[in-house]
Amino acid sequence: MAQILGPRKLGPLTPLVGHWEGNEGIDLSYHNNDDETGQTGYFEKAWFKPIPVQQNGRQFLEGLTYQMTAWRHGEEAMDPFHDEVGYLLWDKKREIVMRAVTFGRGISVLAGSAAGARDKEIHFNASPGSADWGILQNPYLLERAEIKDFKSSFKFNGDGSFSYTSDLLLKLAATGEEMHHTDENTLRKVG
Repeated sequence: MAQILGPRKLGPLTPLVGHWEGNEGIDLSYHNNDDETGQTGYFEKAWFKPIPVQQNGRQFLEGLTYQMTAWRHGEEAMDPFHDEVGYLLWDKKREIVMRAVTFGRGISVLAGSAAGARDKEIHFNASPGSADWGILQNPYLLERAEIKDFKSSFKFNGDGSFSYTSDLLLKLAATGEEMHHTDENTLRKVG
């Protein structure tokens, strides 16, 4: 029997609508207090809600507002160690996805790439100083862990879950070297 596919007003963002949780998170980052790179396991909650159509002249964007919050394993009753809010946007005419995100640490990113309406994996890329897909960070972080590159992807899995990866290339003032701060998790819809 042929699969019947319904409309996808939100393009490749359509599967994200709802509330999600994931307990398989792994954060690889530089731990300033210990002066070493290490892994942290985490639990995460996320929600994605549709927004009204955004019109910029002849450009029409469908999209979602979202929030993702993460707690270290064993610290779920405490303050989260990560929080981000933003928009995921779909430009159907140009077949582009965008991620406008602000992290609670004082970092803002506008990232994007090409994507088809039914893509099972979407990518968000940005570089500091770029006129379109760019990165801004607060002066304190810029002096201590300058972001040199941002790459992230969302993958929609056959079991209904979605997985993401995030890779921030940082130049660390403490070591003078570059390192990849990575995050990954798989989330399942809970509502």
